[in-house]
Amino acid sequence: MRIGNLQIDGRAALAPMAGVTDAAFRHICRAHGAALTCTEMVSSRGLVYNDPKTKELLYCPPGDGPVAAQIFGSDPAVMAEAAGMALELSGADLLDLNMGCPVGKIVKSGDGSALMRDPDLAGRIVEACVKAVSVPVTVKFRKGWDGGNVNAVEFARVCEQAGAAALTVHGRTRVQMYAGVADWDVIRDVKAAVSIPVIANGDVFSGEAAVRVLKRTGADMCMVGRGAFGDPWIFQRINAALAGEPEPELPPLAERMDTALSQFELACAWKDPHIACLEARKQLCWYLRGVAWSGPAKREIVKVNTLDDIRAVIARIKRELR
Repeated sequence: MRIGNLQIDGRAALAPMAGVTDAAFRHICRAHGAALTCTEMVSSRGLVYNDPKTKELLYCPPGDGPVAAQIFGSDPAVMAEAAGMALELSGADLLDLNMGCPVGKIVKSGDGSALMRDPDLAGRIVEACVKAVSVPVTVKFRKGWDGGNVNAVEFARVCEQAGAAALTVHGRTRVQMYAGVADWDVIRDVKAAVSIPVIANGDVFSGEAAVRVLKRTGADMCMVGRGAFGDPWIFQRINAALAGEPEPELPPLAERMDTALSQFELACAWKDPHIACLEARKQLCWYLRGVAWSGPAKREIVKVNTLDDIRAVIARIKRELR
């Protein structure tokens, strides 16, 4: 598929997730078959105010594209200024506008999924950002605010008219957060209502689910969020399923631990090592989901503070667990 003038070779994308999709994890997922990745969401005001920590979130290693830089905010002028800064800092191939984040502190500021209550403002933001940058601009949003305010189709049309090159639709309302079952039918309705590419997001936890969501919605791609936690191999399984081939099994635990260690070594090289190790506490535990007798190892993992700590825990896991 194409998003604007950008060719995407594949149909499975990695969702932007705060505290998860840093450059290291994106690199690992890309190596395992993700056709498109996206940075963690970045505050437009943080960028404009030159906050160093905000800028660090946009690091993209050369050769790891295609990748989108995602920003959030609700002021068209600030978003337009931040759009140019985000692309200059990241070198990303796309600019993605977050209009779907349901987290309270984001919504209270009028950002994220709060914009679904004001499609006109959302359209002005899209238009301002499209005028400010030379790469395709995409928008990620939700089914609606709540069950009584489902406006994804109207919202999609506004974004398309404002110049968006593609849309990602999460099939839950803001009130649902991540609970319940994603509504794939609303994604199908959006796809039928617009002429630009649509990416389906929500409840893609397997290759089989990817096949079903694309068939049911007619979407051009699917996007994997929580399904990739500790499991970058999900993209291999999705790609196999979409090709009509048997899904490969998870590699042995030792190989999975080697992949995890590679991720955390890259994270420590590409960002503040202390932050990288704190984030590794939860991410390494994700790599151990479903592993029998891993409780003691997880209790050690949540105490790691350095890369050497991580190496020692992983070495112990490889010796003691299978």
